[in-house]
Amino acid sequence: MENIKVLSNQKVIKYLLTIFLGSLLLTISAKIKIPFYPVPMTMQTFVVVLMGVTFGWKIGVATISLYLLQGIIGFPVFAGTPEKGLGLIYFIGPTMGYLIGFLFATFLAGYLNLKTNIFLIFLKLILSVSIIYILGILWLGHLIGWDKPLLELGLIPFLLAELFKISLLTILTKKLIKFRKFI
Repeated sequence: MENIKVLSNQKVIKYLLTIFLGSLLLTISAKIKIPFYPVPMTMQTFVVVLMGVTFGWKIGVATISLYLLQGIIGFPVFAGTPEKGLGLIYFIGPTMGYLIGFLFATFLAGYLNLKTNIFLIFLKLILSVSIIYILGILWLGHLIGWDKPLLELGLIPFLLAELFKISLLTILTKKLIKFRKFI
């Protein structure tokens, strides 16, 4: 009985450490800007989907939840913080839909069966990332108005970068899934 308790405590510590390190990785990915055309690219959406693929949906969603909570309470974890504000005020700004989309994208990437052929993996990862942009555009439209060029502002500039990131993840997915057994 004592061995089961020790094993259970070790597992909880491993989960908590994974969640914390994942939120740290997501913060770093939000801060690094890679020159890309037409707008600079962060690796945030790559890391969001990577967490779902690597951690599975439960640990992945817990990681994103911690990241969002850190940002809401004022830690400068989001892209553009602290320069563009902090905390709840920043969170409910134009990027909130995208940030909420991180939860759903991680869930989908972790929940969907990615042990299939490379073409289906690619389509499933596109679906996962699409949720980020769908929720982002919906929130952006609600916030700035539906008469604005929402796709030109919140989607089209990022398509090329997303295609690159999804392609990279597609190639790595079968190897990354193997990490789940260590978590």
